[in-house]
Amino acid sequence: MSDSFEVKIASSGQIVVVPWDKSVTQALSEAGVDILTSCGQGVCGTCLTRVLEGVPEHWDSYLTPEEQAANDQFMPCCSRSSSALLVLDL
Repeated sequence: MSDSFEVKIASSGQIVVVPWDKSVTQALSEAGVDILTSCGQGVCGTCLTRVLEGVPEHWDSYLTPEEQAANDQFMPCCSRSSSALLVLDL
């Protein structure tokens, strides 16, 4: 997995560091921000989240290659970030 990165919650401005050994959903949950999840492996689409800024590193098998290339949504249960910051539509 990638190094640590930050996610910013667009609605509140809260910034959460996602360490290399945790998923975005785990890091957000520990910071008090819960995202609905189901499979936890990027297969079901339950946790699909819009990305407003930054470049996600897609590890899911839910989005099509075209949807992944658009970089405007990702699966926080398994995917990471290629950029230092992802701003999420939460």
